[in-house]
Amino acid sequence: MNHKTSNHPTPRKRFGQNFLHDQNIIHKIVAAINPKPGELLVEIGPGYGALTCELLPLAEKMHAIELDRDLIPLLEENCRTLGVLTVESADILKFDISSLEASKSKKLRLIGNLPYNISTPLIFHLLKNIDLIQDMHFMLQREVVDRMRAEPGSKTYGRLSVMIQRHCRVEPIIPVSPGSFNPPPKVDSTVVRLTPWEAPPCEIRDEELFKKIVTAAFSQRRKTLRNSLKSLVSAEQFQLAEIDPLRRAERLSLKEFAKLSLVAEN
Repeated sequence: MNHKTSNHPTPRKRFGQNFLHDQNIIHKIVAAINPKPGELLVEIGPGYGALTCELLPLAEKMHAIELDRDLIPLLEENCRTLGVLTVESADILKFDISSLEASKSKKLRLIGNLPYNISTPLIFHLLKNIDLIQDMHFMLQREVVDRMRAEPGSKTYGRLSVMIQRHCRVEPIIPVSPGSFNPPPKVDSTVVRLTPWEAPPCEIRDEELFKKIVTAAFSQRRKTLRNSLKSLVSAEQFQLAEIDPLRRAERLSLKEFAKLSLVAEN
C-alpha cells in the first residue's frame, strides 16, 4: 500500500528535522510495527506524514504529537481520507503520555523518527511511564542504539545502556543510510524496537537510589566505584554486595548495579 503524500515541506534545522522519504525503508518499518485496528498507536514527530500515511489505514485510528505547528495542517490534509488522526500540537519532552487514554489493558505503541538532538532525554522521559507502553519503534542515530544495547566492558556501555536495559529488551531491526532522508544526516541511523520486560530482569526497590548510583558511577567513569560512589555506598555495603570497590562503572552489570542499590538502602 502506498499513499503518496501531496506536499513535502522544507525541513527546519531548529527542530532537528530530517524527513524520511525512502519508501522501501518506510515499508520495512510498517511491517516491523505490524499495526492492528484497536491498538493505541502514537507517532512522535510525524512531520508531513510519510510514515503516518502508511500506518493509519492499517490502525484505523492514531495519535500524533508534532512540535512544528506549520506542519500540522499539511499532515492532517495528507491523512484526511486514511483514518482518524488525532494531532497534539506539543513538545514531546513536556507532554504527559499518560493523558492518551492508555491503561494496563490497552497500552501505547510508540513510533517515531526522533530528532537526534533530543533522543536520549526523550527516552528517559518516556521511561517514566513504562508501565503504559507496549512497545516503541524509533529511528535513532546508530551510535545511540549501539550505546543502548552495549554490554559491560565495552566502550559504548554507560548510563543509557543500564537504564534502558533495566526497563526494556533492545533489538536493532533496520539499518538506515543517510540517503533515505531529506536532508541527509551526517550519520547512519537504525530503527530499534524497545519492548518493556514482562518481569523485571532484577530486583530494584528504590528506583531513585538506583538512578543516583548509576548516574554517579558513570559521571566519573575513570574513577573507581569507591571514589565515584563514596557519598552513596559505604565500604561495608560494597562488601555486602560482594562487589570490589576498586572496579570501574563500565565493568558492572545491570544486576550488580541493582545489588548495590539494594544494600545501599540501609
